[in-house]
Amino acid sequence: MKITYSANSSGATSADTNLNFGLIEWLLALGMALTWGSSFLLIDIIIRDAPNTFVPFGRSFFGMVALFFIPGSRAKIAREHRSRLFVLGFIWMAMPFFLFPLAEKTVASSIAGMMNGALPVVVAIITALWVRKAPSFQRIIAVVVGFIGIVLIAVPSINEGSSADLKGILYLALALLCYAVGLNIARPLQAIYSPASLMLRVVAISTLISSPLGLVAMRSTTFSPSLIGSTIVLGALGSGIAFLLFGTLLKRTGPIRSMIPTYFTPIVGTFLGVIFNDEKVLLLSIVGMLIVIFGAWLTSRPEKSVN
Repeated sequence: MKITYSANSSGATSADTNLNFGLIEWLLALGMALTWGSSFLLIDIIIRDAPNTFVPFGRSFFGMVALFFIPGSRAKIAREHRSRLFVLGFIWMAMPFFLFPLAEKTVASSIAGMMNGALPVVVAIITALWVRKAPSFQRIIAVVVGFIGIVLIAVPSINEGSSADLKGILYLALALLCYAVGLNIARPLQAIYSPASLMLRVVAISTLISSPLGLVAMRSTTFSPSLIGSTIVLGALGSGIAFLLFGTLLKRTGPIRSMIPTYFTPIVGTFLGVIFNDEKVLLLSIVGMLIVIFGAWLTSRPEKSVN
């Protein structure tokens, strides 16, 4: 497949950028952390009243609707890039959107949150293989520190007997692999198209791919107010606006640092558990949160030297 790049896309496939991670980047990361961190609770609410196959269709559809009204999102995409968009629609959205609710049938939300927090590690490995260049020692240390904090957040819930079977863990691992591969496929296109126009096409293709199973699932779905509200929020914010913010952050900072928001998803999940499920926050989790914040700060720092 032939890809035509714009004049300023020479760094599109590089492992990372060296721009400062400033206020705008932190605000983008905050918005993504809040929406993605709440997605596990929303998925849990949805699958109480609907089959797993309803989730990818519902969240893709409302994500598509939300992005449709973003200015500039309907700009034309070159014909030679459409096949790559179909690959992205499947790998980056439809498949992981299907795998996460499937995993949450047998894996506790705390484990799912911890696994999602491991995404920077997976992205660092896949990106290194993709661009055939190992990340710097500085970046490796930052990613490892953040992951250690995530493990500390999740350990208390694991010790309390949260369930997780091998099949569910494999589903989550495959979802993370899909995300990591997808963002590396998307990276060159980010140098050509705006995040809004690119994400609208990707989520629209995800809607198309997931519609056969999703429409069948609607026949056995109980459309309670909680399901409808959760689906709209998960789709419009978690699959629409959050991916728009992610596309913007990916374009500004590169693959590895665009994963900074996923460090905070377990923290958001923990606080949501306190608010909605009356869960307790133990001291070890608080220590983990502080380590996660430190790891995110380390990851946000530009490389010390650029070739």
